[in-house]
Amino acid sequence: MEDLVFGRRYRATEKIGTGGMADVYKSVDEVLGRTVAVKVLHARYAADPNFVARFRQEAQAAANLSHPNIVNIYDWGRDGETYYIVMEYVNGRDLKSLVTERGPLDPLKAAEYAAQVCAALGVAHGYDIIHRDIKPHNIVLTPDGAIKVMDFGIARAGNTTMTQTGSVLGTAQYISPEQAQGRTLTPSSDLYSLGVTLYEMVTGRVPFDGDTPVATALMQVNDEATPPRQIRGSIPPGLEAVILRAMRKDPGQRYTSAAEMRDDLKRVIGGEPAIGGAYGGVADIGQTSVLPAVDRTSTPRTESPPPVRAIPERRTNPWMWVAIGALIIALGIGGAYAIGLIGNSGVVVPTLTGLTEEQAIAELSAAGLVIGELGTENNDAVEIGLIIRQDPTAGSKVEKGTAVNVVISLGIAQVEVPDFTTMAEGEAIDILRSADSGLDYDKTIRENNADVPKGEVIRTEPAAGAQVPKGTRVILYVSEGVAQVKVPNVVGKPQADATADIKAAGLAVKVNEVFHASVIKGSVVSQKPDADVLVEAGSTVTIDVSKGPEVILVPDVRGKTEAEAKTAIEAAGLVAKVVYVDSPDDGIVINQFPIPGASASRGDTVEIEVGKLPEEP
Repeated sequence: MEDLVFGRRYRATEKIGTGGMADVYKSVDEVLGRTVAVKVLHARYAADPNFVARFRQEAQAAANLSHPNIVNIYDWGRDGETYYIVMEYVNGRDLKSLVTERGPLDPLKAAEYAAQVCAALGVAHGYDIIHRDIKPHNIVLTPDGAIKVMDFGIARAGNTTMTQTGSVLGTAQYISPEQAQGRTLTPSSDLYSLGVTLYEMVTGRVPFDGDTPVATALMQVNDEATPPRQIRGSIPPGLEAVILRAMRKDPGQRYTSAAEMRDDLKRVIGGEPAIGGAYGGVADIGQTSVLPAVDRTSTPRTESPPPVRAIPERRTNPWMWVAIGALIIALGIGGAYAIGLIGNSGVVVPTLTGLTEEQAIAELSAAGLVIGELGTENNDAVEIGLIIRQDPTAGSKVEKGTAVNVVISLGIAQVEVPDFTTMAEGEAIDILRSADSGLDYDKTIRENNADVPKGEVIRTEPAAGAQVPKGTRVILYVSEGVAQVKVPNVVGKPQADATADIKAAGLAVKVNEVFHASVIKGSVVSQKPDADVLVEAGSTVTIDVSKGPEVILVPDVRGKTEAEAKTAIEAAGLVAKVVYVDSPDDGIVINQFPIPGASASRGDTVEIEVGKLPEEP
């Protein structure tokens, strides 16, 4: 493929996906040496300055998310006119391809996957980030059964929106009615899309699919989905109830939070009835795209109204109806007195829990009341920015103009990940599992490390000092010490092969050349350490490589004194043997064998004849 490098750092190795908004490349981070996924926005979005400004802000917000069920965003940037997001590379399959190839999934397994998605959404919503494009294409199943939610990099952060004038960003088969109409989105909009995704997982098809994206969006606004059990009878009633509640047209009738939906899914998985059952009842494919906002009346309905059947006349006693009417009037008047509509100037306090501050003010104003003190506190179950409780309570009768105090949720409490570096693994686990930490222990991953002693923590994920939601599970990376490797046996091998084997084992090589009479030149005579010994990775193995037999030229010692001759012969690595012969050259070498210049091996004997005066008779 074309040599693509983003930000002079991320080198693309293969194209692994194409969508309505971007292309995705498997890439190598050449700085950290890890595999990543790089999502590159299509040119038509990169040319829109408003879109780019929002993309920059929202990519930064999404990069703060850290959760086992969320694909991490590592980096984002611009390379020329190209805008990209660098994400965690996940080895797995998206749920869309899984359903396409295998058909509907096991209902309880689908519920388990959806519960993991809820866990991811709960964290994102706690940061006021709305995904906006939940669909099976953006949910990846890893080989170990874990779910990873992608594409938080194009989500909505805070009060920003990624809409164009009169248009909506999303995938028509999965967007909520309010998203199709270009209205303000809330966390429940993601839950609607998750309901559609869960519907497809268990039935094998999407609930709404028109001829065009606009037609599909209109169906999301106007039509009711066919109950899943009418398509597949083996779906548990409780799971159907969860799906239908998540897909209610009115956001206020859906689950109030991802945590609430997750709790219901867990009940279904455990064989219990879903609380959501009380809210059930009749209630280019797959590509994110920009759709025109639709209205309930923007396209006429094609269905004909059902025929009206005449009701046959019945003869009844008129006095019975008079009695029933009188009873209804009496009950109505009594009820009016009971709630203060008659004979009392007080007003009833509306329900404010689950509303935003602005919505609460509007509700109170309509009832003739005012907002009072605003308190805040962390809450694991109530989304950030929504009211947890009120005083006076809902349904109370108070005088007009009374102030109602409210407490607003700050979402899940944030805690700081401690620095466990160089701490013993057991001690770190005890701290994480203690009630005071506000965190939990996830698992231990062991790595060889030359700098950190075995059994001590190298680092954590999330990293030390990170602010994370209370209850986050922390992964410990613990040192296994320096890696131990076995020394290979290279004696007798050619030097090149021996060197390659030693380096392949993670060791260094030192070569000594030695003469050897029986090992051919260039082969290993001996090694140190010996074969099969365990040593630390990176240690040095010394090998003695044969230079072949050593050839020594016999020195010329003729004419030298006996002592001089012995010294010269021994210095050459040979052994001197002295034979005395009668000669007037007393103490002088007269002859030698082998002759000077002859070839010899170390330790060979050189015989020298040394003159000696003959004894007088």
